[in-house]
Formats: sequence, structure tokens, C-alpha cells
Amino acid sequence: MLDVSPSTVATCAAAAAEAAPSLAGAADEVVDGALAAMAANLVSARPAILSANAADVSAAESAGMSRGLLDRLRLTEARLAAMASALELLASAPHPARSVELRTLPDGLRLVERRRPVGVIGANYEARPNVTVDVASQLVKSRNAGVLRTGSAALGSATELVASVVAPALSSAGVDPAAIQLVPSADRAAASELVALPGLVPLVILRGSGESTRALAFEAARHGVRTLAHADGGGVLYLDAEADLEVGVDVIRRSVDRLGVCNRLNLLLVHSSVYSMALPLVESALSELDIRLSLPPHDHAVGYEWALDAEHEATVTVLPVQSALEAARVSNEETSGLAACIVTTSSATAESFMAAYTGTGVFWNAPTRLLDGVKLLGVPETGINIDKVPGPRGPVTYPDLCLRQYAVLPR
Repeated sequence: MLDVSPSTVATCAAAAAEAAPSLAGAADEVVDGALAAMAANLVSARPAILSANAADVSAAESAGMSRGLLDRLRLTEARLAAMASALELLASAPHPARSVELRTLPDGLRLVERRRPVGVIGANYEARPNVTVDVASQLVKSRNAGVLRTGSAALGSATELVASVVAPALSSAGVDPAAIQLVPSADRAAASELVALPGLVPLVILRGSGESTRALAFEAARHGVRTLAHADGGGVLYLDAEADLEVGVDVIRRSVDRLGVCNRLNLLLVHSSVYSMALPLVESALSELDIRLSLPPHDHAVGYEWALDAEHEATVTVLPVQSALEAARVSNEETSGLAACIVTTSSATAESFMAAYTGTGVFWNAPTRLLDGVKLLGVPETGINIDKVPGPRGPVTYPDLCLRQYAVLPR
């Protein structure tokens, strides 16, 4: 099943590029039909998918994979059903207009803005089988071909998903199934090759641990490949002096329903005036979930992302602060800027915190776990982009995966 030759990624990219026009020119109903077929295939191919995934999970357990990472890797009947529902939502989601008339120029010519697919988009992501379907479906909806590369732990599951779900759905809709390629290699060098092919794969979506993803982004820049990187995460929750602590504990519980995800509660900031009262309640709630608190003084960075620590992922850092503005400052300066929540009964304090926080998502009395494509936007995401530059930010979905083209036309 595995091919680790250095030409593997380039071969996949060339095949995707050759098939790209079949997808780029597809009608809306063809694209949506392919997505609906993917949803149906997830149901009909369920035994084969779960069998492949069970083999991946067993191998990962034998290798000592942590609880949080195993949770990311594991597929269940319920998760497959949720994946199918997300595909059905995506199939029914409206397509952005391919051409929009902007204005008439002074000489009477018409200015039109067109949306065009990128062509071939790469994706390198962690050992999460569902991401294979999430990214493939977003590429199909945006009419982009793709080259997918996942971690070795999930390669068996991903291979089955592409073979049993994605490829036959494209074929049944009349689209060349070669448009979505999965790199059949567990070799980590494949990730570096994926970001080094600007002529074939000009844009690559990067998801995974911070250091490895940043290294790939630097490598991509060196080769002139653009990236949408999802390198760092970690949600922040601030319990204000005027917080309803019962609400706060409930939001905290909902913020750690899964530990191996980027938008989970990572850093808990508590106003000093309620710190001694709130801490026992938080400790009690989290101890029931087998989650420990890292209390000051800390021997690690305040924003240290526990989801990436296989040995200590069931941890939440706690820090007292003096005000909502200090909480926003800590969130801005000490964390990735993914998402932050304030729990308070004061609308003025909430507005102050939300105005001061510059991150991608901000929440009031709601968990940062909501920073997710399906939960916020009703469609799967390719990842969550936290770059502080113009362009797609937050959950990146199919309308973001296009190029703008200006066309000047006669009257």
C-alpha cells in the first residue's frame, strides 16, 4: 500500500492537475450530486471504513499513542453519521456567484468580478480520518482538484475513505475521480515535497502541530508556495468578577468535551476577586473528567498548548487576572489568538473584552469549541486560519478557496 519514492507527490500532483478541468467546469448540480453521493457512500461503505480504522487504532494503541490523539484517530458509527450529515449540508449550501457585475467604467465598459478555482490545492494534516472527507468535500464544492497527505497513523482509514467514498462519488457524478489524490506514503518527506511544487500545487492547507506546521510554511515560502496554515490553537476562557459561576462551570465542561482538538479550553483566566471562590468549583468539575489544573507559579509558558502534549493533554492552565482588559491582553500576547470566551453578566464588560481581544473568534458565555466550520457556518472546514492578514480567517470553507479575477467587457 505504501510508496515512499521521492516522485510520489509529484505524480499525484500531475494526475490531479490533469483531472482539474473536469471539476472546474462542472455544473452546480454535478458538484452537489457528487457531495450527496459521498454522504451516501459513507453509509454504504461503513463496514469497510470502520474495519480500516480499527486497524489504524489498534496499531496506534500498540505504539503508545495518547488518549487525546487516539480520540482524534477513532471513527465510530456516530462520527460517520455526523460526517454524512455535514456532507449533506454542504451539498445543499448555495454556490457563490461565479460572476458579479461591479460597475460601469467611465468609457462605458463593464467591470465584472469573476471567481475562479485555484486549480490544485494541497493539504497536509494530522492523523484525523474525518479531515480527509472534510477537505476533499470543500475542494470539490469549490471546484478545486487536490492532493491530500495525512499522517501515517490514519493512512489506512484515509485510503479507504478516498477509495470507497470520494472517488466513486466523483465518478458517479461524471467527474474525473483523479481530481482528488491521496499520497500513498507514510514518509514524512512527502510533506516537504508537497510544499515544493509551485507549478502544480500553488496553495497548500497545513494542519497539525505548531512546530512542524510552521516549518512546512517556511519551506513553502522558500519555494513560492502559498499556505493556509493551522499551526497553533488553544481556547481561552475568562471568568469575570461578575460571572455567574454556575454558567461558568457549565461552559468550562462544554469546553473540554474533547481534549485533542485545537479549540478546547487551554487557558482559564479568573478575576482575582472571585478566584478563591471559583477555583474549588472548577477543580471539582474538571476532576470528574480526569483533567488536572496547572496552577501558578507555572513551569511552562502560560499559553502552552496542552492538546499537543501527548503526556499531559488532560490539563488546563489557570491564571488569576485583575480585569477584563488584562484578560484580553494575556489572550492576545500569550496565546495563538485562536479564540477566547468571557463569562460575565455585565454587557459592558463583555463588550470591553470583545473589543480588546484581537483573535479569530470571541465568545460571550459560550465555549470556544464553537469555533468550527459546521457549528458556526453549517459546512465542514479545511482548517482554522489565524493569520493577521487580509484573506480567509477563522474556519476556512469553500467560498474562501477561489481566486478573484477582474474582467472588463464591452457594453
